[in-house]
Amino acid sequence: MAATNLPPKSYFDAMQSVPPLKVTDPRVSRQISAADDPIGLGIFKGHLTVLFYYGKVTKEEGLGLAVAGCIKESLGKAFMEQPILSGRLRRRRDDDDQDGNIGELEIVSNDAGARLIEAKIPISLQEFLDLKERKDLEAELVFWKDLDEQNPQFSPLLYVQVTSFQCGGYSVGISCSLLVADLLVMDNFLNRWSNIHTEVMSENGKVQAPIFYHPNLKPSSFSAHTIISSRGSNMRSTGQTLIFKIADHESITDWREESCKKLASLCIEEAERKISNAQLPLEFSLFMKESHQEVMKVKNFKKDEVMIISKPPLKFKNVVSFSSWDDLGLKEVAFQKGNEPAHTSCWITVPNLGGLVIAIPSPNKAALMASIIVNIPEI
Repeated sequence: MAATNLPPKSYFDAMQSVPPLKVTDPRVSRQISAADDPIGLGIFKGHLTVLFYYGKVTKEEGLGLAVAGCIKESLGKAFMEQPILSGRLRRRRDDDDQDGNIGELEIVSNDAGARLIEAKIPISLQEFLDLKERKDLEAELVFWKDLDEQNPQFSPLLYVQVTSFQCGGYSVGISCSLLVADLLVMDNFLNRWSNIHTEVMSENGKVQAPIFYHPNLKPSSFSAHTIISSRGSNMRSTGQTLIFKIADHESITDWREESCKKLASLCIEEAERKISNAQLPLEFSLFMKESHQEVMKVKNFKKDEVMIISKPPLKFKNVVSFSSWDDLGLKEVAFQKGNEPAHTSCWITVPNLGGLVIAIPSPNKAALMASIIVNIPEI
């Protein structure tokens, strides 16, 4: 590595689909309410990436791939509790739409499954973490392919890549559509999944051979870059993301567009103050989960409309505070008992470097809490 100065490349060993272990019945759905052009709103391209790094804690060989094998089973079990994540986005047919609208979108839990990728990278975990260009190279450890704009029903909403390092450490990279990002982190899915995984992977403290582990697969001679042209779409965003917590506010019990815009304006103002020389673009996309029903609203707004027309009274400032990805419990996500992440990375990729605000109420309706994420691109 040091002699050639070439950046490390990951190599795929296998890719497979992971559906829920049992058929979802009855099926559940999430309506996507997009008042503007869905393509222009970034519905098909915007995504959240969460990347976990884990050191080697046992003497087992090929531990990263063993984890990948068990992940197929544990992820399938976790999907039984949150089947939307293994579903698909589709355009509703005319006879499905009671309002007579054409082209409305929804996510349906049809058990089509997520994609699981097993990969290797020719470098040790510590060497990778120490690289100056690590943030630029993290795209080697995750995978994302934009949803097909014309036929979204064929596109997964979630990808998981398990990458083995030479030292026996491994990474778990998860990329998901912004339309289901709240389920991944806000609803504690990652922690629940990792708990299920530790149960699957160990019995009486001993690592078991996973059901779907194939250690004798012939290594691929092609890197992820040469066989998957969409790899570049998951490059780290050059923007900055700030997270805000809204606590003890009565509007959260009925989290609707107007109250959301008022609180979002405060968060945008604070984000611009926090990040020097950063400004949200004149137009930005708002992804808002409504608390009273399973609907994700996506809409474009002009910044002046939100910052001036929707400006909240001063008392609203008392309920807004800074938060972080760590506050979402990501450092507690362990796929082996006692092996918490050595490092975590999170980023949001926004198409065309547009501004983005995501507003999500707590899944606990009695908590009177919400999170607002502001992503400001670098100009």
